[in-house]
Amino acid sequence: MTVPRVHAVVLAAGKGTRMKSELAKVLHEAAGMPLVGWVMAALTKLDLADVCVVVGYQADEVRALLPEGVTTALQSDQHGTGHATQVALESLELSEGLGEGDVILVVLGDMPLLLPETLEAVIARHTEAAAHATILTTELGDPTGYGRIVRDGARVTAIVEDRDANDEQRSICEVNTSIYAFDAAALREALERVVRHNAQGEMYLTDVVAIMVEDGKDVVTLSGDAVEVMGVNSHDQLAEAAGELRRRINRRWMRDGVWMADPDRTYIEPSVTLAPGARIHPDVHLVGATVVDAGAEVGPSVYAEDSAIGPDSKVWYAVLRGASIGPGAQVGPYASLRPGAELLDESKAGTFVEVKASTIGHGSKVPHLSYIGDATIGEGSNIGAGTITVNYDGFAKHRTKIGARVKIGSDTMLVAPVEVGDDAYTGAGSVITEDVAPGALAVERSPQIEITGYAARREQRAREERD
Repeated sequence: MTVPRVHAVVLAAGKGTRMKSELAKVLHEAAGMPLVGWVMAALTKLDLADVCVVVGYQADEVRALLPEGVTTALQSDQHGTGHATQVALESLELSEGLGEGDVILVVLGDMPLLLPETLEAVIARHTEAAAHATILTTELGDPTGYGRIVRDGARVTAIVEDRDANDEQRSICEVNTSIYAFDAAALREALERVVRHNAQGEMYLTDVVAIMVEDGKDVVTLSGDAVEVMGVNSHDQLAEAAGELRRRINRRWMRDGVWMADPDRTYIEPSVTLAPGARIHPDVHLVGATVVDAGAEVGPSVYAEDSAIGPDSKVWYAVLRGASIGPGAQVGPYASLRPGAELLDESKAGTFVEVKASTIGHGSKVPHLSYIGDATIGEGSNIGAGTITVNYDGFAKHRTKIGARVKIGSDTMLVAPVEVGDDAYTGAGSVITEDVAPGALAVERSPQIEITGYAARREQRAREERD
């Protein structure tokens, strides 16, 4: 059997008014990726000659999300799915050309749950049946809003949209999913005969089926899973689709050896990488290019974006953005690591600690209540509670360098640029504005003054002021 060339058409031009949002429907995100991104991810796993995405509302924004090599066709005025498909065919003719026996696979851009295996099955069914049209259908308990598959016995005779259906047709539970495979030549010819005599005044792609049946052409169906072919038309459906996508993602990682205490409260984007043996607690959000290594314990309550969490480390009740956590390091609780934060092996950023554009050396600790910004800390150092690297002078950022085995006293202000040498100490409550030599103790304090009897005199003055 000759394998046909398959061209995919993605219909993504509409605004999606039922979303009640200014954002184009296919740009809404589910589980970390726009709806159209999920559809494109499924299509990239197929052996396709090319992919044409029909764009319209917010066309530039949709184009920006598409993979390299994908072509687009602009549907300036939206006159229905038939018109959109016609626009795509014209674009394919101009770019690739459509040959004898070529197949057009039509999918919607708002179906994030589509699996490549299902699309492959549609193409296989179409090819094996030598059909002119293949429709993916499904059965729904409540088919309201969907086009009904009308049959004469086993033979499909038409697809009737919900708005145009009569009472008998509305009782049909087999519905159209809007996923099709067409013979390219038959589709082109049928589209030229589609009229707009319907409630919407649009060119329905579904009318192509009735035209082909009338011409005696072969129309076949394939049954699909109702959940997988669910489209997104409202925010509640968006949340439902996102939940199913998260369950898929989490199931895959658990099967690959990742432990999760509560998968229903774990949010992992498709771009994240987890190693077998990683342990994920509830209310963890892993997004972007985040990587979690084996033995790492993440959560509860962690947001990590574009961050690397090393083996056997522990991160809990923390926010990480562009951070790198080394093997055996600890972060949290209640820590914030901003871009450029790097914790080396066995180091610690503890309770209410913020780190930005800084390296904390091997075995060094910033246990609590500190801000470390634009700094380098050597190995084995300890940063006392309340320490702040004063890195900004109102015009520019400056760096602080703390050596190895340094002991920074509690409530120390390190006014950058400044360097504290290896094995040095700073006294608690000091404001360090000059470099500290290796092994030295730097103390900067005013002499303590004690005023005897102050409380009694202050109370007497207050009484006199009241009187």
